[in-house]
Amino acid sequence: MLHHFGSASGLQKSLAAYLAQTVCQTIAEAVFANRAGIGSPREVVDLTFDAFDKQGGGALASWMLASGNEDALDPIVEAIHVLVDEIHREDAGEEGLRAMHETTLTLVLLALGDALMGEPMAAALGLPRGAARDRAEQMLAGALAQHGFSVES
Repeated sequence: MLHHFGSASGLQKSLAAYLAQTVCQTIAEAVFANRAGIGSPREVVDLTFDAFDKQGGGALASWMLASGNEDALDPIVEAIHVLVDEIHREDAGEEGLRAMHETTLTLVLLALGDALMGEPMAAALGLPRGAARDRAEQMLAGALAQHGFSVES
């Protein structure tokens, strides 16, 4: 199988690109549904967290970093950047774009951290397993409301 990708690194990079593209497309659809009044910030949060947890994005990123293959993360980072550009509303201006970048950064880092150690941290702190998702939902809903997006829960 490696002969198709040239190396384990090539396989990891291809896997990261595939995962990033499919997840980002799903998240974009959820964002547009939310704007149309048929979705919610929680759906976006759950899709993002699931991409890093259930779909293996967190484990893949962790492995690539541990093995010194940081450039294999480029497809994930690029796909997220393209997603932000795709869903950015032109009328939100530069301030809105910066806020979207900050919200995206926070959401992705929360999802990645939760995938890697959310369960033991929540247990150690006596919090429900979904506490990080709940906080992410509050953050996303607040950011959307602040910039004039309708927010349905």
